[in-house]
Amino acid sequence: MKLIIAILRDSDADAVLDALIEKKFSATRVASTGAFWKQGNTTLLIGVEANKVEEAITILKTVCSSASANGNHCATIFVVNTTRYEQI
Repeated sequence: MKLIIAILRDSDADAVLDALIEKKFSATRVASTGAFWKQGNTTLLIGVEANKVEEAITILKTVCSSASANGNHCATIFVVNTTRYEQI
């Protein structure tokens, strides 16, 4: 299992979530704030099987990149190992 932690601009969050849900990924949305510009962000926690990591990242890249034509980065993504994942 892997945990994808994706920090996005608030303006991209709905489109990213819609795209993830369409492909049967589930995510937990957490409001967060960037430290430098103090802008609103959204942090997504996405638990996936290891073989689904690239598919999820491709969705993030596709949706966020299409929203950012000015060349600024639009997401920060961490992928970490996790030993346990449960939905109750």
